[in-house]
Formats: sequence, structure tokens, C-alpha cells
Amino acid sequence: MNACIRAVVRSAFSNGLEVTGIESGFEGMIAGNMRVLSSQSVSNIIQRGGTILKSARSAEFMTSSGRIKAAEQLAKHGIDALIAIGGDGTFSGLLQFQDEFGIPSIGIPGTIDNDLAGTDFTIGFDSAVNTAVEAIDKIRDTADSHNRLFFIEVMGRDTGFIALYAGIAGGVEAILLPESTTSIDDLIAALDRGKQKGKTSSIVVISEGDDAGDAVQIAQAVKKKYDHYDTRTVVLGHLQRGGSPSARDRVLAQQLGVAAVELLLQGANKHMVGVINGQVASAPLDTIVGTKKGIHPHLMNQPEIYIS
Repeated sequence: MNACIRAVVRSAFSNGLEVTGIESGFEGMIAGNMRVLSSQSVSNIIQRGGTILKSARSAEFMTSSGRIKAAEQLAKHGIDALIAIGGDGTFSGLLQFQDEFGIPSIGIPGTIDNDLAGTDFTIGFDSAVNTAVEAIDKIRDTADSHNRLFFIEVMGRDTGFIALYAGIAGGVEAILLPESTTSIDDLIAALDRGKQKGKTSSIVVISEGDDAGDAVQIAQAVKKKYDHYDTRTVVLGHLQRGGSPSARDRVLAQQLGVAAVELLLQGANKHMVGVINGQVASAPLDTIVGTKKGIHPHLMNQPEIYIS
């Protein structure tokens, strides 16, 4: 998100606009925690993970009185348009706020889950996948050395994009996704096929939203029927959310930040910018909110990887 904030600020300046940063999202909007961002404010942040403006959930913004306070603060600080970086929850709030108060608003997709419709990739996804792949590579060294079966859990409660991309890139033996029902018997059969081919170790990547349970529960279920390996579980958790963004994420953030400013200057409103087939595109927010993006069938049909 820092790379995106930087792009918005610098693009706005080049068009003669002033940018105010709202700290802690909608919660900061209600409290009036805002500061003017200069070119120096966004210097040396492109390589930093997280966001210099911080982020926070806001129960108060979900109330009418909270949104009224937010609108009053925007008027007080002379803000006449909004650019919000986030996911479905952020865009739901932004859409309702715009409907009530009419402030031109543009959304930029920033979520490691990559689950938003209207864009092929979201800011943060590639970095999260790279973190998971690095972990898989290191764990494979241990698995090979000690004849172990590893179950690695990655983020993705409602969608398996991280698990699928990291699993394919990491060359794992099986990937379990929330998009399909997991069969422990099918998983064991896949592991058996690998053993018959001479594999002395295996790695299974599990999306945290898999219907069969978390990595520990699935490992226990497999262990009951399949005790050939020394079994281990690893939960990557919030490691995937931090660290320096990948080059691909930085470029995507730059593209979308500039595109958001350009859309506002063109008079657009209630849209989200994204990238479709390598081209910057935009779509109405009301077609994005509540719409879950599916995984492309070609990715779902990887031989001997995807377990259904």
C-alpha cells in the first residue's frame, strides 16, 4: 500500500492537486486524524511493507452517526474526493458513504487474497505468494533430509489463490483449496502415487479456509491412515502480510495509483481501478462489492496437484 500511496501523491502533485492522508482508515476519518502529504512524506517508502497511514477496522463507521461525523471531518479539512485502498469491506463502506454524501470516490484493490472481481491481481497478492514460496523452498530442504511429510497452511479463508499459486510455484505434491471439497482418501492416494515414484518426502499446501479443517486437523486425519512419514505442520500466518513488496506489486501499485487520480480528474465516481489482461481498467464499485472472483479453470486442472 505504501507504493500505491506514493503513486497517488506524486500523480496528484503533477496535476496540481493537494493530497491529505487519512490515518487508520474510516476510523481516522471519523476522528479527523488527517495530514497533508507532501512529496517528501512519501519519499523512501516504496520498499516498505504495510502502510504509513496505518489501517483499522471501524465499527462506528457502520453506523449512520459515524458516517455523518466522517463527512463533517472531510468538509472541515477541505477534502472533495476520496481514494481508498482495500478489499470488499473497504469498498462496501466507501460505496455506502458515497451514496449518502456524494463525495467522488475511487477504490484501489489492496488485499493479499486476490479475491476481488474487476482485476486479475490485487496489490499485495504477489508479495504474499513470494513469501509462501520462499518458505516452501526452505521447508523442502528439511523434508528431503529427514523423510518428512509437511502440511503448510497459508492464508485464504474464502479463496485459494495464495495456496494455488504458491503450491504450483513450489512444486508441491498436493494443494487443498476452499473452492472444492477435500477428500482425505484422495489426498492419501496422491501421496501414495508419489511414494511409488520414489519420493521420500512430500509437501501439501492448505488454504486456511479448506473445508476439511486447518493444517493440524488434516495432518492428524492423514496420519491415522498413512504413517509412512514423519509428519509436520507449519502455519505461515501473518508472515505473508509483511515484508518488502515484490517488484511486481510495486509496479501494479504505481499503475493503479496513477489510474485512480486520472479517473477522478476525468469525473469518474464509484469505480475501482484494476488490471485485466495486462491493461489498466475500471469497473463500477457496485459490481465489485460482494462479488467473489473465481479461479481460472486452467489453473484448477493442474495434473497431480489439485485434490478434489
